[in-house]
Amino acid sequence: MNVLVVNCGSSSLKYQLIDMDNEAVLAKGQFEKIGAEDAIFTHKRPDAEKLERVEPILDHKQALKILLDILVDAEFGVISSMDEIDAVGHRVVHGAEKFADSVLITPAVMEALEECAKIAPLHNPPNIQGIEACEAIMPKVPQVAVFDTAFHQTMPAEAFLYGLPYEAYTELGVRRYGFHGTSHKYVAQRVAELMGKHMSDLRIISCHLGNGSSVSAIKAGRSIDTSMGFTPLSGLIMGTRCGDIDPAIVPFLMDKWDMTYHEIDAIMNKKSGVLGISGVSNDFRVIEEAAEEGNKRAQLALDMFHYKVRSTIGAYAAVMGGVDVIVFTAGIGENGIGNRDAICNGLEYLGTRLDRERNNVRGKETEISVEGSKVKIFVVPTNEEIMIARDTKRITSSLVMKNW
Repeated sequence: MNVLVVNCGSSSLKYQLIDMDNEAVLAKGQFEKIGAEDAIFTHKRPDAEKLERVEPILDHKQALKILLDILVDAEFGVISSMDEIDAVGHRVVHGAEKFADSVLITPAVMEALEECAKIAPLHNPPNIQGIEACEAIMPKVPQVAVFDTAFHQTMPAEAFLYGLPYEAYTELGVRRYGFHGTSHKYVAQRVAELMGKHMSDLRIISCHLGNGSSVSAIKAGRSIDTSMGFTPLSGLIMGTRCGDIDPAIVPFLMDKWDMTYHEIDAIMNKKSGVLGISGVSNDFRVIEEAAEEGNKRAQLALDMFHYKVRSTIGAYAAVMGGVDVIVFTAGIGENGIGNRDAICNGLEYLGTRLDRERNNVRGKETEISVEGSKVKIFVVPTNEEIMIARDTKRITSSLVMKNW
């Protein structure tokens, strides 16, 4: 069974074609700057040179048409015809409370996704465009939606509710939803496998650290708390996002800087975080270089990030009654040797003991705690695509394909 995994952003599209008989990636790539005359298309097959083109790509439908043409191309393709694509799995950022699991896409589901777009106006519309484009080009191929928020639907009310009038939740759906759920679920399952245990027997703190970052508390295989909230803006300080702040700061800045809410919102999402503090970059590698050269604001930005991740880990150890394993994933989590060291420095009271020699690793599954550490520490590269493909296979494998 071949599953095409599609992840649509506002001006981007990432994809992987996966043979689910052995979970081998047959091809992967991405489109950047969709809607521009100089859009960039890259396509990669195992053991082959990467194809890269710059050309006008007007919309997601055109990008998908180019993608499907490449997959069956005599020179660059990996399948002989589109009939070899059995199903498509779509990453959808927000499922609200409507979806606690991945789901086969139907007209009713599409209506629900449109409803969810009201609370995720930046994220869900591109996801919906990708689904509609696939349905137009491949009308007989089943489509599955896999939600970033679904894994966190197991959070208890005391964790997901805000201290606002209850009607804000019942009438408008204002609550903590959490994101990066597909990533948190994958690394939790994988670290349990690496430890030779089942998730149901573990208390896991998963640290998905990248330009967007979140931490999740996973007890007995269920998410019971996570740092992102109603939107991906809250929680940790991130690349360009401010994370948690006193809400009274928003009207204060609107007044003092004579800005509209939308202008302040843009600052909180795009000009804050480690970029805003350091004044250097949102790229942690650049910030680390600046800090090493004596830039005090760059060092402050790193210190703030490490402090917030470390304090969140401590809070989640408290709500779970302890922790058995801390796992780092995503760009910074997988590659940030110094960041992992700084975050773990001060967590010894929990029973963690980082092995600095083992920690000298990038992008590789490995335990980085010392032998005999009470609390294990792991690096596990995330693989959201395989989780999307697995759910797509699970949901569509029982379908009678001739009906599609």
